[in-house]
Amino acid sequence: MDRKKFQLGDVVEMKKGHPCGTNAWKVIRMGMDIRMKCTGCGHSVLLPRTRFEKRLRKVLIPADPPVE
Repeated sequence: MDRKKFQLGDVVEMKKGHPCGTNAWKVIRMGMDIRMKCTGCGHSVLLPRTRFEKRLRKVLIPADPPVE
């Protein structure tokens, strides 16, 4: 299975939206668990890396542009 590419500071879209109405989250901590912060209301959520990767749809705004 191909692993999804994401990094610290990325704004990502998840499969399920947040109850506040937005679906954009900023990755604020990476490790065995991923902490992300809702861009709408500021609520933060901690998910295990495997669950985060399953629910990740796409990276909306990368933290840094890729270096070629």
